[in-house]
Amino acid sequence: MAEKRDYYEVLGVAKDASAEEIKKAYRKITKENHPDLHPGDKACEERFKEANEAYEVLSDEEKRRKYDQFGHAAFDPNAGFSGGGFGGFGGFGDLGDLGDLGDILGGMFGGFGGFGGFGGASRANPNAPRRGDNVRAQVNISFEEAAFGCEKEITTQRIEQCPDCKGSGCAPGTTAEVCPDCKGSGQVRTTQRTPFGMAQTMGVCSKCRGTGKIIHQPCKTCRGLGSIRRQHKMTVKIPAGIDDGQSISRAGYGNAGVNGGPAGDLLISVIVRPHAIFEREGTNVYMEQEISFAQATLGAELELPTLDGKVKYTIPEGTQPGTTFRLRGKGIPYLRSPGTRGDQFVTVKVGVPRGLNSTQKELLRQYAASMGETDSGKGGIFGKKKR
Repeated sequence: MAEKRDYYEVLGVAKDASAEEIKKAYRKITKENHPDLHPGDKACEERFKEANEAYEVLSDEEKRRKYDQFGHAAFDPNAGFSGGGFGGFGGFGDLGDLGDLGDILGGMFGGFGGFGGFGGASRANPNAPRRGDNVRAQVNISFEEAAFGCEKEITTQRIEQCPDCKGSGCAPGTTAEVCPDCKGSGQVRTTQRTPFGMAQTMGVCSKCRGTGKIIHQPCKTCRGLGSIRRQHKMTVKIPAGIDDGQSISRAGYGNAGVNGGPAGDLLISVIVRPHAIFEREGTNVYMEQEISFAQATLGAELELPTLDGKVKYTIPEGTQPGTTFRLRGKGIPYLRSPGTRGDQFVTVKVGVPRGLNSTQKELLRQYAASMGETDSGKGGIFGKKKR
């Protein structure tokens, strides 16, 4: 299996790139390699998927921090980094979670409470209700789906309370015993002689391993854990007007709480695929339209693409290259204001004709002569002398 490339390398940005630089690089790559523009091109499809994966991590502040610290292993469930992301190291406030390292640090600093959380730190009650972790998911949608909203089916994995033991971890008809060594606290206090005198330290109870209880007959379904991991499919409603990188929250659809605590939330990151024609800024849509020299000079009725389909628009005589026209109400709906939409802006580009036949060239020379232009390029529309 090929080794994953560095996410910063995938997007072609520096490790200290800003969120805006990362977003701009992602949009450029996905637009260049969009499957709709390169049907059947497996290389483009792989680059498109690789950019989506990199952006999903680097666009999320928390995920980016974990990636910068642990690399790809931060999201590998087999590496042991996923989920909490080494949350126990924050200030070393909970030495019990560090096992032997906690005992060593506690032994060194246990008698001195001023050492930022080392001295006499007490674990929270292991049997107290705790909220479940949030679960993250990602959904990819098209430009049009983001504009007008849609429904998408997503698959998530979340931790649920074991249906057989109801979270106790015990086989049906049995109960757990309160640990006789720690009296249910999950910690035991020891006294040690140090060069500075006697010091007390708190450590994880070895008998119950910090749970505060002993299960003699574990539930066969969850093996005494009290929870199981299940895969779920659900339909999510994507609101009209949502933008790339925004998230949708579903309260209570995350991992189950512990000891009767509430479940976490489901946070769904929305990735909007770039459009082949349109660009978006807020609720406005931008595009470029090429017109001929004759259309720009004489004026013309154009058929312009919009999110609602093609519309007719008349440009005036003498339209200059780079002129931008506004189509009011043809942009993106406002996310929190149904019925209100942004505008579409169309910038015209004048195409220079190629492959003219001799008759067309002669007519063009006659036109140039009538305007006072010469073959050398002197005079003409911009350089001719005033008469």
